[in-house]
Amino acid sequence: MALGYVGVLTIRVEMPWVASLKEKRALVRPVVERLKVRFPLTVARLDGLDAHDWEVIGVATLSNDYGWVEETLRMAADYIAKEGPYRVTSEQIEITPLGSDEDE
Repeated sequence: MALGYVGVLTIRVEMPWVASLKEKRALVRPVVERLKVRFPLTVARLDGLDAHDWEVIGVATLSNDYGWVEETLRMAADYIAKEGPYRVTSEQIEITPLGSDEDE
């Protein structure tokens, strides 16, 4: 049995109508900041920082409860999808078990 679980969510958002990096940051950054406050997560803008029309957002969490990790990441994905004026074009959730609580 695992000691805990690390969950990682990656979401690609696209906004083809955006013409500048400043405009894109104004759309993405508030959602990222609100996500950090609303959920027990670590959130980062991972890729597309130099592109004006897309970005990849990464979210991570850790718990001893697999179901909680899965549910929290799903709620984060739903929040990102509904809060921003962009299109979510892909999302991926990976949950990795950590160690073992059995004596070796």
